[in-house]
Amino acid sequence: MWADHERKPMSIHSPLVRQHSADDCANDQGGGIAAGQSDAERAEISRGLLGSPAQMPPKYLYDTLGSKLFESLCLLPEYYPTRTEAAIFRAHRHDIARAAGPGAVLVDLGAGNCAKAESLFGVLAPRHYVAVDISADFLRDALDRLQSCHPDIRMTALGQDFSQGLHLPQEVPADNRLFFYPGSSLGNFGPDDAHRFLSGLRQSGGRQASLLLGVDLVKEPEVLNAAYDDALGLTAAFNLNLLRNLNRLLKADFDVRDWTHVAFFNEQKSRIEMHLQARRAVLVRWPGSSRRFAEGERIHTESSYKYTRASLAALLESAGWQPTDFWTDPAGWFAVVHARTQTAVSLQKDVA
Repeated sequence: MWADHERKPMSIHSPLVRQHSADDCANDQGGGIAAGQSDAERAEISRGLLGSPAQMPPKYLYDTLGSKLFESLCLLPEYYPTRTEAAIFRAHRHDIARAAGPGAVLVDLGAGNCAKAESLFGVLAPRHYVAVDISADFLRDALDRLQSCHPDIRMTALGQDFSQGLHLPQEVPADNRLFFYPGSSLGNFGPDDAHRFLSGLRQSGGRQASLLLGVDLVKEPEVLNAAYDDALGLTAAFNLNLLRNLNRLLKADFDVRDWTHVAFFNEQKSRIEMHLQARRAVLVRWPGSSRRFAEGERIHTESSYKYTRASLAALLESAGWQPTDFWTDPAGWFAVVHARTQTAVSLQKDVA
């Protein structure tokens, strides 16, 4: 099924860069996110707050401040995913490049500061880099720096919520697309949504696309719990910042002091759960609605699913991807996986 590689003990004004908002892609694709995005966001947030239990899509954690807080918490000693994944990329970068092949259209999903993709530019040698992130302002700053360092790579900045479907502009070549989704972000999707997301990528990629994926693996609960509830409190600040973002987007009146961060590993569902828990009974109002939260009542803000090798393979194959390579760290805490569309694998076998 796949090869095992366990490690042993932008200048914005450059002619090469184009920026796109979600509306640009809607125009290019004949669909996508409509001009009423803010109305749709408010409706989605309101439904989540009124749900039983209350819950919120994790994308709302990542406003500009949230993105910067997440960048900081990735440096914490408890938060192993970032440094462990980086070590895998360093140790196996040439093997990863051979598996992916040169000259790809590198589509970086949730690009953030673009640092992870940039670290592979030297070995992957992409001909076109597409940075996709929900926080367009944060992405713009990153691409401004990136293009000045790599003037020969054509770059496209795309501000878009790709969790609801990826809409690439027509300027992005349709052949040899390599979707790059590191950082265990796939774990933010529930099982059904993960299947839909991966199936959508396969359809967006065409017949011979490939996927380079970072995945957090199942491990001791105490390691997982510490990673999402650090002693310094940065993860708590990141989670609580969601309320400030909801106040801005929904014109709600959350008082951050009324809430506390809760995180734990749910072994039955193989996922970390993050919640915001009311410290006291509170009434939260926003235009057109309100909700009373009892003391101890929670808003579910994020889930992070953890995989075994077998469960990951089953998910990929069900979505039309064939896993071909699997790289991990010595402790087996994290994995980087390369997969190709099943059509591409069949074509390769026919040629051979």
